[in-house]
Amino acid sequence: MAAQDQRRAQEARVQVQDVAGKAVEKSIEISKDERSMSVSTEGKRKEGGLVEGGRVVVHALLIALVIRTLLFQPFNIPSGSMKATLLIGDYLFVSKYSYGYSHYSLPLSPPLFPGRIFGSMPERGDVVVFRLPKDDSTDYIKRVIGLPGDHIKMVDGLLYINGTPVKRERVSDFIDDENGTSERVRRWRETLPNGVSYETLDLQDNGFLDNTQEYVVPPGHFFMMGDNRDNSTDSRVLAAVGYVPFENLIGKAQIIFFSIGDGEPAWHIWSWPWSVRWSRLFTIVR
Repeated sequence: MAAQDQRRAQEARVQVQDVAGKAVEKSIEISKDERSMSVSTEGKRKEGGLVEGGRVVVHALLIALVIRTLLFQPFNIPSGSMKATLLIGDYLFVSKYSYGYSHYSLPLSPPLFPGRIFGSMPERGDVVVFRLPKDDSTDYIKRVIGLPGDHIKMVDGLLYINGTPVKRERVSDFIDDENGTSERVRRWRETLPNGVSYETLDLQDNGFLDNTQEYVVPPGHFFMMGDNRDNSTDSRVLAAVGYVPFENLIGKAQIIFFSIGDGEPAWHIWSWPWSVRWSRLFTIVR
């Protein structure tokens, strides 16, 4: 009896140990499963975050593309041909919708369609960005002076439209300090037949383009001129610019949102306190 009781007790202990061992093994398996689920959940969370971030970036790029194509596009001024209206280092927004859309309105300008969609004619005096007819990879900015059918001519520095001299009056000199030295330049205020007024510069008497032939603007084209009359390659130079087709217009200059002088690039933030032209920020282009 004693031997049987002892054997039964040993068997009971073995069974208990087996049960405990199985419980530990099951606990270990559950712990492994939990860790596996935790790692899997964390991985899915990271993957989901990356997908969501990529989606946000794509949406932002699409919105920027739509705004740039249909509404506004930024440009900067690299030359002085439109002084004193626009200065080197001015950054401005051009409205793409003002004259409708051509294939030049699209990024990379693919020739998807001819002419313009929702086309609207520019007015005399508008400051316009356009693609150079002689090289349609180059953007120019000038003022619309002649409309289709107009007769344009310069006589002794005075602008004639359809045989009538454009009204102009002398105003205070423009102080040009672009090159680090102050130079006084004669300035005039011109008023076009439709009442649009703007200022022009006269660098010298009897300049190369102060006396020209008479230009007759063809149908569907425009005659463009820079406000810095003695330092502008524009429609008066037929071999370089000539008459600008309606299709080549990109948009109308609207507002200067940034301006920096002293030859500084815009990304030189440390120079902004003395190089930014604060008075020109958010001024309307007229």
